Amino acid sequence: MVNDLLFTALLVLMACMLLGLLRPRWPWRWVVVVGMFVPLAELAAYLILTVKPTRAQVYGSFLAALPGIAGAYGGSLMRGVIDNLRQGK
Repeated sequence: MVNDLLFTALLVLMACMLLGLLRPRWPWRWVVVVGMFVPLAELAAYLILTVKPTRAQVYGSFLAALPGIAGAYGGSLMRGVIDNLRQGK
């Protein structure tokens, strides 16, 4: 388990941005889909590993959805710009 919240936030940002770029219609759904796996990974680490995550790590795992929001809506916005450029508007 990588114990770095910034790396986790970067991965959530990139995944949500890619999904928002590919399917821009409802970007909030990508935040929910990708963001739920971070707390689930913390729960799995708590149940499986001998070294337990701290309370701050558990709360921080829910905050990983914030960069996901920026990524999903940024990807959706990029898709709109690219589509407008292709149409010549």
